[in-house]
Amino acid sequence: MPYSIANGIRIYYEVSGDGFPFVMVHANPFDHNLWMYQISHFSTYFRVIAMDIRGYGRSDKPASAFSLKDMAEDVLGVCRDENVKEAVLGGVSVGSGIALLLGLDHPEIFKALILVGGNSGGGGRIEDRIYGYTKTGLEKYHRQHLEELVSPEFSKTKLGSYVLQTFTERDPWLSGEVIAQIFRARADTDLTHRLGDMKVPSLIINGEYDNSLPAGKKTAALIPGAVHKILPKTGHACCIEDPAGFDALVADFLSTHGYMPPAGN
Repeated sequence: MPYSIANGIRIYYEVSGDGFPFVMVHANPFDHNLWMYQISHFSTYFRVIAMDIRGYGRSDKPASAFSLKDMAEDVLGVCRDENVKEAVLGGVSVGSGIALLLGLDHPEIFKALILVGGNSGGGGRIEDRIYGYTKTGLEKYHRQHLEELVSPEFSKTKLGSYVLQTFTERDPWLSGEVIAQIFRARADTDLTHRLGDMKVPSLIINGEYDNSLPAGKKTAALIPGAVHKILPKTGHACCIEDPAGFDALVADFLSTHGYMPPAGN
């Protein structure tokens, strides 16, 4: 179980497969297992590095204030520890904000971006989320939040209910105050004015029912050459709702830019 301590806190991550690195950064309020299907699929082609962002999973839960840039530095720390010089970078929700920041600041490392949600601003309902995790309480609010991030039908299916339950079972590891700080860090960083300077090929994916869909469209319109795709019948966490459809969009994009190895290689 490798950890990075590059920034003075422990960041847990897992490495699967061999090949060109593909770094995956998850969303609030999940952990690296949000990418479970993509890890399984893309590790047959890439060296997949999936991390728990600070505040989640086996990573530390620092009580002090931190910024989105601090969280981006955590990703860079993992990359340094794994000797990653170049990589594909994928992020969901707050992970897509981290990926946007890294793509803008370090195009020499991150050669293609997969932005799920793709909001360049602070996101919607930030104060509601903070209140939920600090006042309503983690035990009550976490499941509610998870269900709001998927399509209306997904959580009603046996598979959807099971998948979401696996994340609430990890509640003893979590801190509502730290999760609230992640939302504050995201709210304090608006990258919209910088999108025109993006040099990295970017794919923005939104689910049909994603409340970030308007923001994703805006981000795609402002990044030169960006591709925007909508995954039908899914919500914000579309990578876990329709993994086959999601992976097909990603593979096609990476093939277009020369990063997807041929099948069988």
